[in-house]
This record gives sequence, C-alpha cells and structure tokens, in this order.
Amino acid sequence: MIAANAFVGKPWGMAASTTVGAFAVGLLAVFGLADMAGVPLLATALGAQARFALDAGLVVTAAAAAGFLIPPIRRDVAAVIPIEPNNPVHLLALVMATMLLGMQVTAIAFTDVLASNSSQPPLTVVDLLENELPFLIAAAVGVGIFVRRTVPQTATRLGLVRPAWWHIALALAGAGAFYALGAASDNLSHAWTPDLARRVDDTTQHVFGQLNTPLGIAAIALIPGICEEILFRGALQPRLGLLFTAILFTSVHTEYGLSFDTATVLVIAIGLGLMRKYTNTTTSTVCHVGYNLLVAIGIGAAWINGAVVAEVALVVVVAYAIWSIRRRALTTSVGGGNTQG
Repeated sequence: MIAANAFVGKPWGMAASTTVGAFAVGLLAVFGLADMAGVPLLATALGAQARFALDAGLVVTAAAAAGFLIPPIRRDVAAVIPIEPNNPVHLLALVMATMLLGMQVTAIAFTDVLASNSSQPPLTVVDLLENELPFLIAAAVGVGIFVRRTVPQTATRLGLVRPAWWHIALALAGAGAFYALGAASDNLSHAWTPDLARRVDDTTQHVFGQLNTPLGIAAIALIPGICEEILFRGALQPRLGLLFTAILFTSVHTEYGLSFDTATVLVIAIGLGLMRKYTNTTTSTVCHVGYNLLVAIGIGAAWINGAVVAEVALVVVVAYAIWSIRRRALTTSVGGGNTQG
C-alpha cells in the first residue's frame, strides 16, 4: 500500500500496481494449489474433505481478486462503489479486500472456527493490541500518510474530525440500540439454536475471560472500537461502499462462527456505516467504543429501567437536533431564494 500510494500520478503507476496485485493473488493461488497437491501448508488436523474445500476456496478467492486487475471490470465496479478505476491505491484496495473477505468466508464455511478459537490461549491486553493495531496502521498507510498526505490531511480523509454535540448524543443512542439488538439476538439464539449459542458463549468466555478486569474492559472498549472504525469506516467505506465494507467487517469477526451473533454484527456494521456516512468517523468510533463497553460490563436488571429512560432521552435529543438543523437549512434556503428573486 505504501508503494501504491507512491505510484499515484506516475504514468507507469497502474502497471506497477497491477504487477503488485498480480503477485499477491498469484501467491495465494499457489498456496492453495500447493496444499491441494499435498504440500502440508495448512493445519494437518483438518480432514481431507475440509482441507480440499479450504484449498479450493483460496484458489477461488485468488481468481475473484485477480478479476479486479482487469480495467473493464474495475470500470463496471466503479458504477456501483465510489472507486476510481485508474487509481493504483483503489486497485490494490479492491484486490486486498477481496482476498481478506474470501479467506475469512472460506475459513468460516469450511472449518470449525469456534473449536479453533477455544483451543487458543485466552486474549490478554497485549494480544488485543497485536490483533487490532495492524488495522490502524493499514488505515493510515492506505490513505497515504507521509506519502501523499500530511497527518492533518490523513485525519480529515479518515473522517476524524471534531464532532458536533448532537453527534455524541447520536453515538450514545446508537450504542444503546445496538446493545438492545445484541441482547435480543442472544435471546433468539438461545431459544432457537441452544447448542450453538452455548458453544458461542463458551468460546467468548474462553477468549475474553482474562480481560474481565477494569484494564481489560477498557481495552476491549477502546482498542477494537478505535482501530476497527478508523480502518473500516474511515479508510475503506468511502472507497468500497457501505455494504461491502460492512460485509468485510463482519467477516473478520469469525469468533462467532455462523450464528445469530454474526448476523447481529452485520446489522451493527451497517448501522455504524450509516453513522459514518451522515456524520463522521469520530461519531461511529464513539458509538463502537460505547457499544463494546456496554457489552463488556453488561446492564444489570436493577439498571434496565434507567437505561431505557436514558436511551429514549438520547433518541429524543437527536431527533430534535436533526429536526432543528433541517428546519434552519430550509429557512435559509427559502430566505435566500426570496432575496435572489
């Protein structure tokens, strides 16, 4: 991505970026084909059928990503999502995002991700940083920090701006709504798919169990909320579009497998995307952090009535703020039209 940013504006930039992208997809295809041929590159514990499916998924993913190296396909895609088909950075962003999505979907579809996560050591704060910090780095590097943009320009491109007062109210209201959605989804999951729900609960408890401390709770709230929002909503959504970014975001949350929780993550991702679209990344980040905090600490039965009252109050405040802004805009427009006439 550093190279792709350096290629922007060069007459040979697209050829160079295409070469880099071709190397990446070629490497992924060779990896899948080599493992399929018997070279032990993937986990040997997988059964033959699951291993073949995983290898085939990697090859198909490489082929799908390679399609974006073809200019006519990029031009067709540009009619659907806001990319520039002849921009070296956008080309690599499409290729790499497709590779990530394909690998994640393949892993979810053909491996037992719940069992895999349960076999890993519980997360620590350091692990959380190691897992999430690459998202933040990828966002800054992807938009060209120190190559095409200064630090302030990078922040502006990523949507990291000073929010209006009502943006914060919107973020907090969104966090409460998402928490209620998650609670409803959890109830449905336990009612309709109790065995899967129990496995998800056990995996979640195992993965995050050591973070049930004040420092751990703060880390769960802040680190993913900040790093993920800056990459997905800040860097990727303005180029890949809201829906594709939401699906990509959902795919990296493989700890839930194919469950109600995964569907809930998708809905939340779309909600955060809408928040980013109509406000800024700062607002969606505050919402994401607030939601993570609510999930980490929970809301006890004694607090539920107060939480409902607070949520209703926030919704009323946000609704009034939006109505007031729209009214002022309409008044200004009408007044300007009368003056011109």
